[in-house]
Amino acid sequence: MSSPTHSALQPLTVLLLALVLVRCQAPLEPGQEDEEELNVTIKGTKSELPECPQECSCTAEGAVDCAGVGLTAFPAELSDDARQLSLQNNKIETITVEHISHLHQLETLNLQNNWLTTDGLEDEGFAMLEQLSYLYLANNKLTSAPRVLPPSLVSADFAANQLAAIYPHTFGHKPKLRSVYLHNNKLTDAGLPHHMFNGSGNLEILTMSSNFLQTVPGNLPSTLYRLHLKSNKLEQIPAGAFDNLQNLRELYLQNNHLSNEGMDNETFSQLNSLEYLDLSNNNLSVVPTGLPRNLLLLHLEKNSIRSIPGDALSSVRNLEYLLLHNNMLRSRSIHPAAFQGLKKLHTLHIYNNLLERVPRGLPRRAKTLMILHNLISEIGRNDLAHLFTLTELNLSYNKLTSPRVHHEAFRKLRMLETLDLSGNGLHLLPMGLPRSLRVLEIKNNQLNSIPDGALSGMGNLQKIILSNNQLKLNSIYQGAWMELSALATLDLSDNQLSHVPSDLPESLEYLYLQSNRISSVPASAFEGTPDIKGIYLRFNRLSVHSVDESSFAHLSSLQVLDISAGNTEGKHEEGLDGDKMMEEET
Repeated sequence: MSSPTHSALQPLTVLLLALVLVRCQAPLEPGQEDEEELNVTIKGTKSELPECPQECSCTAEGAVDCAGVGLTAFPAELSDDARQLSLQNNKIETITVEHISHLHQLETLNLQNNWLTTDGLEDEGFAMLEQLSYLYLANNKLTSAPRVLPPSLVSADFAANQLAAIYPHTFGHKPKLRSVYLHNNKLTDAGLPHHMFNGSGNLEILTMSSNFLQTVPGNLPSTLYRLHLKSNKLEQIPAGAFDNLQNLRELYLQNNHLSNEGMDNETFSQLNSLEYLDLSNNNLSVVPTGLPRNLLLLHLEKNSIRSIPGDALSSVRNLEYLLLHNNMLRSRSIHPAAFQGLKKLHTLHIYNNLLERVPRGLPRRAKTLMILHNLISEIGRNDLAHLFTLTELNLSYNKLTSPRVHHEAFRKLRMLETLDLSGNGLHLLPMGLPRSLRVLEIKNNQLNSIPDGALSGMGNLQKIILSNNQLKLNSIYQGAWMELSALATLDLSDNQLSHVPSDLPESLEYLYLQSNRISSVPASAFEGTPDIKGIYLRFNRLSVHSVDESSFAHLSSLQVLDISAGNTEGKHEEGLDGDKMMEEET
């Protein structure tokens, strides 16, 4: 049987090509996450829809796109059948009843980023839009919200205006309303009606951040699952303010003036579905009690917290993340039982406090422990002994010295992958480091010795940062680097090395030796590192005649050779493909 002829396939090919062209011309409606995807602009629509404004594009399905075309007035000649109208990013100042009252099929009206004022917005026209579901008026100059919006409304965005007042029927009596955005306005307690969502019992998302509210609004719908009140002037949370919010999962209260006196032990206790609570950057002095039992993430950073009582966290058995950094905690002010029972807590941030030692009773299932920037001067033999599951430990920028770090302090950390001891006063690389380590940082110390066997058995180590110390070649035991069979990055910059180390591992990819005292690079310097990609040697004592160019000739993977700046005789020719030495990583 013969195959179909070209002429027989041609009509089908043309049809498929036409469909592809139609799909490729589809203009997307910006910011409409909750809407169905709009259909595409069909070629020739202008002639079929004579009521499409000249500056705009229209589709047969009723989408009118006039976004960003420089309009200073509401477009005329709009079809009565328009369903989506995009007018964002223009300079429209006035909308009258006559402009919109005939748009009975309109479902989406996007007016964000225009020059609309309250005086220029005749909001009576909105009440006639019986199908309107999505209204976007963000980034205008409104001082008060429209008094009446249609009951069909699903989402309303009034963010970034100058709103000082909301009216009872602005958002009230809207049974389909799901989300309201009022952030970045000038709302005060007096500008909110007592029952602003009366008859709108399906609201799920409410954002009122960056206003001037002093107290939590009352009578909020029980259906809320996300409430944003950050960056207001909140000083207190009235008793029972949240008791009705059984479905609330996310509550944002950061950047306010809340104190422990402004709330009680029952403030959050009824929020049985709450998983995310942000109380950061307030005026709390103690970790609040009565927290909801299903909480997963708790932000308490940037307060003035001085203590954690033994029972403060006893109710949050499912807590996974606890952020307490930038407070005023001392080790003795953390009750030994404060973290007891938190079997799911895997991330604890407690940096930038006043800890004098590793706190007792740390969560036993922790995986990430960040206690940098404290005043810790000692790590005892058993301070870390119960942290069997720890994978990341940051002790940088404390007051640690070598004599006060017990040589068995890390013996139980058999799952530890990342350890940072930078910015302390260590003279010796600590002994007994976990063999599971993949990243080790001990920069900005006073290291002058890596004792014999300190790196033995660390076959998983991929990156070691020892920059800005006092290491010399004879202070590092012979064969130290060769033992690190997985090492890809070795940073020995800002030390006192006189030569390129001779025992580099074959796995090495990046070697940082800048700002040392290296005066020569022999031909054999990189014989054992065939896959190296970056070599950094600037700011040493090298000259044109002290670098054997053949030492780089066989390095087929080399991408960066930084050797010229700061050396004795300036820029030196690389000898690789005739290119000059690269001064910066590419």
